[in-house]
Amino acid sequence: MKGYVHSLQSMGTVDGPGVRAVLFTEGCPLRCAYCHNPDTWEMKEESLISAEEIAGKIIRLYPYIKNGGVTFSGGEPCMQSEFLYEVALKLKEKKLHIALDTSGCILDDSTKKLLSVTDMVLLDVKMTSEEDYKKHTGGSFTETMSFLSYLDEKGIEVRIRHVVVPGINDSEEDIIKLKEILSPYSCITKTELLPFRTLCLEKYENMGIDFPLRDTPQLGSERLKELQSLL
Repeated sequence: MKGYVHSLQSMGTVDGPGVRAVLFTEGCPLRCAYCHNPDTWEMKEESLISAEEIAGKIIRLYPYIKNGGVTFSGGEPCMQSEFLYEVALKLKEKKLHIALDTSGCILDDSTKKLLSVTDMVLLDVKMTSEEDYKKHTGGSFTETMSFLSYLDEKGIEVRIRHVVVPGINDSEEDIIKLKEILSPYSCITKTELLPFRTLCLEKYENMGIDFPLRDTPQLGSERLKELQSLL
């Protein structure tokens, strides 16, 4: 089976426990206002690679990632769940830890099959209401929470990620609401607030598309610490 792969990062340290290989897939149904990877939105024919070949590339990194693992990211990796399931099976032969970095916008049979060989999910809970989800991501709060409920039911470890954007979701009330929403789920082991950054501007300019938050200030480290303390 072949899939659309954007890139492979060999020594990731922020996308799950330990030192990891991070596989960035192509294709995403969302259009988040703060997206840092617009170059992964579309699947491109020249990016096709077989599950066996990409698994081989990852396994060659085994000496460096054996105590960490592999993270499937994107784009939205669940758009290619069948492909990633095949990759994961080959990685599991080496007993590598598998993490899935997802927005939780797709929960079909293929995704459930992929989750059956997934050790951890890094779940992006982007906003805390259906209205804001639709406005700022084009996605659905309900779909993400349904995804989280499934993970809780299956006992899969979850780390929550939430990008904090000044003027959109950076009030104390926003973070307290997030905490309340997440509190019933025993599968969550960590909730991490990530600061809004504009490092992606060059990508948007090179692609000839507008970055919706071009004039939004970046979130300061002190403010981030203050908000994180509320969790």
